[in-house]
Amino acid sequence: MTQEAGQWGPAGPGDGGDGGGDGADVRVLVVDDQILIRAGVAALLRAAPGMTVVGEAADGEEAVALAAHLRPDVVLMDIRMPGLSGIDATERILAQASGPAPRVLVLTTFDLDEYVYAALRAGAAGFLLKDVDPRRLLAAVAAVAGGDALFAPSVTRRLVETFTRRPDVPAAAPPDSLRTLTCREREVLRLTGRGLSNAEIAAELVIGEATVKTHLNRAMTKLNLCSRAQAVVVAYESGLVTPGAQH
Repeated sequence: MTQEAGQWGPAGPGDGGDGGGDGADVRVLVVDDQILIRAGVAALLRAAPGMTVVGEAADGEEAVALAAHLRPDVVLMDIRMPGLSGIDATERILAQASGPAPRVLVLTTFDLDEYVYAALRAGAAGFLLKDVDPRRLLAAVAAVAGGDALFAPSVTRRLVETFTRRPDVPAAAPPDSLRTLTCREREVLRLTGRGLSNAEIAAELVIGEATVKTHLNRAMTKLNLCSRAQAVVVAYESGLVTPGAQH
């Protein structure tokens, strides 16, 4: 795992979640079609204080069913599985969630995998490499369950830029959908897409961090987005931010 991809920091706007925030154990669903990986991750989580493995799934269909039944706080989702992929499973889990949706962390072998981009586009909270250090895995699960952002904004931006430069990438949010946003909401979304943190956006616009959070939360609600990473994707795919733009 690269050092940059292993960073995470304070929550960004729209990245809040209710899971794990009241002192209760973080409820985790582990999804992977490789039994050794799935069992190993589940065993690590079971041995960690503050973690409860509520279920294990061997494919996407089983993951969707268990997520609806068990209502975990976090889903560790493998991407490449036979049948229903982790990407499609992520979309279904988030769309069908009753109450607070779980935070989905996708598992991959390469941090610039096109499947990772598709998963973030589908609403996943972030991604982990499968060779992640056990301590970082546990810290990541706890962080996103508590509402924190998993990765530094620059990591998500680098990934998104790589794939939005491709001519075959369809638009996630056509320009018309951005017309529902106020000028300030559009500006906050644009700066989020450029990889700025909450504090940096606040300094750029000369407003408070709480105000930044409010504007981005409202923008994400209007655009039906469920993660900060998804907001970055939309900022690029809608043309609000262009690849290579500097903040």
